[in-house]
Amino acid sequence: MVEEVTAVIEEYLETIYRLQEKIGVARTSDIVRMVEVVPGTITNTVQRLEKQGWVTHEPYKGVKLTEKGSKIALRVVRRHRLSERLLTDILHVGWDKVHDAACKLEHDMTDEIIKPLEKVLGHPKTCPHGNPIPTNYGGIIEEKSQPLIELNEKEQGTIVKITEERSDLLHYLDTLGLVPGVSIEILEKAPFKGPITLKVGASSRALSPAIASIIEVKPTK
Repeated sequence: MVEEVTAVIEEYLETIYRLQEKIGVARTSDIVRMVEVVPGTITNTVQRLEKQGWVTHEPYKGVKLTEKGSKIALRVVRRHRLSERLLTDILHVGWDKVHDAACKLEHDMTDEIIKPLEKVLGHPKTCPHGNPIPTNYGGIIEEKSQPLIELNEKEQGTIVKITEERSDLLHYLDTLGLVPGVSIEILEKAPFKGPITLKVGASSRALSPAIASIIEVKPTK
């Protein structure tokens, strides 16, 4: 009997994958925030996912995908990021609007659609926000980078990816010109968790440490 993977299961596994990718584990409080449901629902769903072998849950530490769960999550992430590319590259939707739309498309994209779509798109390696698109076999080819906040004054780098994909945040970064491929230089890092001042082209921009932490850059050697 083939086990049915519903859109709800896919959504949870994808969310857990994204949290693992960012901080190594998915805390239930973070899942609540991202899926936008009440805590009791998360508890019941995680118990079901663990019973079905998709995840493991260690109390007070968090949730992690099993190998079985990872395969499904990577497949969903692949469909999601290719859907984002479809929306930006073919339909010319703004990069700050495609994440939410792709969340709906990803569950209806079959392998029969994804394969020719990837070919039409020119086999892109990343989504519009710079995050890697998993291969058809579940592999991840990712450019080495580090959070912008870790760079020191006078250091330079190129933006590789944005790890948060909220529409309002992406719109804000777009207005500052902080998008993948753009070169930056750290002009000043204020003490006591103060703002970080960057040079972007001929302009200077001030960022909070929280924003600087979700922008990944490749330092210039």
